Amino acid sequence: MIKWMKRLNQALPGLVLGILAYGLLVELIGVWFVSDKIRYTTGLLIGIGCAVGMAIHISMIIEESVRIGEGHEKYLSFKSVMRYLVLCAIMFTMAFFKLGNMFTALIGVLGLKVSAYAQPLLIKIYLGIKHR
Repeated sequence: MIKWMKRLNQALPGLVLGILAYGLLVELIGVWFVSDKIRYTTGLLIGIGCAVGMAIHISMIIEESVRIGEGHEKYLSFKSVMRYLVLCAIMFTMAFFKLGNMFTALIGVLGLKVSAYAQPLLIKIYLGIKHR
């Protein structure tokens, strides 16, 4: 799985690992402060799953738009809109069937941004440990 992700994008395994670590941290800290622990956890898991799926989808779109070359703007725009429509459909389905806490699902989706912004720091830490 990691080799597949590295072939798609060199940064993707680190991004997914950051999303998963963020999700674990939010789960371990937040679960103690809520009364409905199951909905908290399921909402967070759905959000983290969406974040991982979005990261993979973004990497696939970037690869495809580079392959297309000139005139990729419409393709890129269409796929980006579709990604967010799928996310909205997942969130609406989750809310309709009460599958999890909507707030924690959104916090889980934010794991994609947190992981992306933390990548330079995590890479520095990793390289520092590796060269000791």
